[in-house]
Amino acid sequence: MIKVEIEEPKRLDLYLAEQLEMSRSKIQKLIKEEKITVDGKKTSSSYLVKQGDQIEIEEKAREEMNVEKENIPLNIIYDDDDLLIINKESGMVVHPAPGHYQKTLVNALLYRFDLTSGSKERPGIVHRLDKDTSGLMIVAKNEWSHDKLATMIANKEVKRSYLAIVEGVIKEDSGTIEAPIGRDPKNRQKMTVTDINAKNAVTHFKVLERFSNNTLIECILETGRTHQIRVHLAYIGHPVTNDPIYGRKKATDFGQMLHSKKIEFYHPRTKKLLTFEAEAPKEFLEKLEELKK
Repeated sequence: MIKVEIEEPKRLDLYLAEQLEMSRSKIQKLIKEEKITVDGKKTSSSYLVKQGDQIEIEEKAREEMNVEKENIPLNIIYDDDDLLIINKESGMVVHPAPGHYQKTLVNALLYRFDLTSGSKERPGIVHRLDKDTSGLMIVAKNEWSHDKLATMIANKEVKRSYLAIVEGVIKEDSGTIEAPIGRDPKNRQKMTVTDINAKNAVTHFKVLERFSNNTLIECILETGRTHQIRVHLAYIGHPVTNDPIYGRKKATDFGQMLHSKKIEFYHPRTKKLLTFEAEAPKEFLEKLEELKK
């Protein structure tokens, strides 16, 4: 659902073309087919949307939206016939969604590879990282590897560890946060610890270094809920530094100080143990140097 936030009324087709970065003709076609509604009612392309209108796009219509191939640089750590390991930069959206149909990781992947797994909007994506979280991701190249990898992740056979700089000084040397996560009823863009329509979530952490008002930690995911590490750390009073959603303040244009540093799993076909590590981005390392001084 898209909630309209504009000062002056604007044609529906024009507004959506700007928001979704799609052609007006494609938008007009979907409106004509009644796959796009406003406040639950069918409408026309010339309808003037206004502040507060709620636009719904059918799920099938979303899947029909063409994802363009784009020549965007990628840091490819590993590549074989079944899978890829990507070191994603902070600021890159993983897959197309309303407002982000271009310049995503999927756009870049489709330019280089013939991915045959997953949906049209999320080919190859078996797990994701938030836009401003950097680091290692697994991408499936075919349906066989997609099914195998998804099952391995569900069965906790893929070990993922993250580096995070958090606000405040954590006194415990290590710990486990086990708290269910669901959609925040007060803000649908956020997740929160709640018992309402929530899923179990477990995050393990270990303190690596303490500073005057911050702590460098390693996090191990046992489950993989949306925004899990960010929500859990905010829940215990130590939000990720520079987190624009769950943090206390956002000091720089760079996103939250959270990096997927290591992935380890057995290759689904060869059964060989694969271990990959990636250094944190320069902005993360610069922040560490600043804290050490």
